[in-house]
Amino acid sequence: MSNYKHLKSPAPPAPANEGQSSSLDVATIVQGVIEDVRSNGDSAVRKYSKQFDRWSPPSFKLSEEQIHKIIATVPEQTIKDIKTVQSNVRAFAEAQKASMKDFEIEIRPGIHLGQKNVPIQNVGCYVPGGRYPLLASAHMTILTAKVAGVPNVIACTPPIAGEIPTATIAAMYYAGADAIYLLGGTQAIAAMALGTETIPKVDFICGPGNAFVATAKAKLYGSIGIDLFAGPTEVLIVADEHASSFTVAVDLLSQAEHGPDTPAVLITTSERLAKEAIAHVEKILTETEMSTSALAGTSWRDYGEVIVVENIDEAYSLADTFASEHVQILTQNPREALDKMKNYGALFLGERTCVSYGDKVIGTNHVLPTKGAARYTGGLCVQKFLKTYTYQEVKSDQASGELGQLCGRAARAERFEGHARSGDRRAQLYLGNKYKWIYE
Repeated sequence: MSNYKHLKSPAPPAPANEGQSSSLDVATIVQGVIEDVRSNGDSAVRKYSKQFDRWSPPSFKLSEEQIHKIIATVPEQTIKDIKTVQSNVRAFAEAQKASMKDFEIEIRPGIHLGQKNVPIQNVGCYVPGGRYPLLASAHMTILTAKVAGVPNVIACTPPIAGEIPTATIAAMYYAGADAIYLLGGTQAIAAMALGTETIPKVDFICGPGNAFVATAKAKLYGSIGIDLFAGPTEVLIVADEHASSFTVAVDLLSQAEHGPDTPAVLITTSERLAKEAIAHVEKILTETEMSTSALAGTSWRDYGEVIVVENIDEAYSLADTFASEHVQILTQNPREALDKMKNYGALFLGERTCVSYGDKVIGTNHVLPTKGAARYTGGLCVQKFLKTYTYQEVKSDQASGELGQLCGRAARAERFEGHARSGDRRAQLYLGNKYKWIYE
C-alpha cells in the first residue's frame, strides 16, 4: 500500500451550509438573469450590464470604425506580440484540423460508408475580463473556431471597471471575430445562447469565465452546445530530486494568482525539495512585492498541497487521480510521463517548459478540463467546432438485397417488426425474395 506524506494539506473546507449558500446564490442569480433575457431581450441585457459592469453604451456591438480606433491606442509591441502568439495558435490548430480526415470506404462490395467533418455554423466566444484583460482567450477560442471553418463567430468580452480592454479587442479582431460585443457575465452568455433583438443566437458557446459565466453555460447546455463545464484553474507539478525547488515554487504561484480558489499541488519524490519549495513560496509571497500576492496567497493557503511519495511511479499514479488541468513534469526524464500518465488537461514537460507558456503564448489551447473532467475529456480544440457526420450508400442490387435479409433477421431478434420490413422490402426488390406480408 502506498505511503504518501503530506507536508502541506489544503485548509479545512468551509462548513457545508456556507458553501452551499454561496453556490445557491450564484445559481439563483444566474437563473434569474437568463429568464429575464429570455423574456425581455436587449432591455434585460442592458439592465444587467449597467448593474454588474457599469456599462450601458448605445450599442454593445463595436463598429468597424470603433474597433480600428481602439486598436490604434494599443502599443505597437503588443500588436506584434498578439500576431506572433496567434501565429503559434493557428499553426497548431491547422495541424489538428489536418489530422481529421473525411473518408469513404467500401466495406463490402457495393456498400459505401463515409465520414464528413462539418463546422458548426454559429459560434459564440466568451473572452473573460474581470480582474485581468485575458486577451489570450481570444486566440484560443475565436481563432481556433475560424481555423475549423466556422463561418460566423461572434465574441463578447466585458469592460473592466467601466473601461474598454483595448488589447483584448485587438486580439479578438486579429483572431477573426465576425462581430465583437463589449458585454460580459451571465448577460453575455444568455444573450448569445437565446438571441436578442440585436445579438444573434448561436449554436455553441466556448471560453472560460468566472462562476457566473460557468453556471450560465451549464444551465443553457442542451439548447446550445458548450466546450467544457469549467471550474477554477488548477496546476499540479510532479518533481523529482533533480528539480529546482525555486522553479517549482515560482511555477506553483504562477497559476495560484488566477484567483482565490486555484488548487496548486506538488507531488515529489524528495522531501528536501518539498520543504524547500514551501519555504520559497512563503518568501516570494511575503518578501518580493508580487502584485498578485493576495490572490495567490489565498489560493496557496486554502488549496495548496504538497505530497511526498516513495518513487516516481507512485508520483505519476497519484497525479492521475487528481486529473488536473495543468500537469507540469520537472523530472530527469520528463517524457516518460507521456507513457505513464493518462489523466490530465495538458502536460508541460521539463524545466524549459511552463504552464504560463501554455496559458499565453506557445500555441496549444488553454481552455482545458478542470475538476477531474480530464478523466473523460480533453480541452478545447479544432475538433470541438466540427460535427463528425456519417453517410451511407449501397450501390449494388446484390449488396442491398443481402443487407435486407440480414436486417430482417437482426431486427426480428430485437422484436422490431417495422425495421425488419424495411429490410424485407430491399430483399424483395433486389433478390426477388417472397414475404407473406408484402401485398404489392
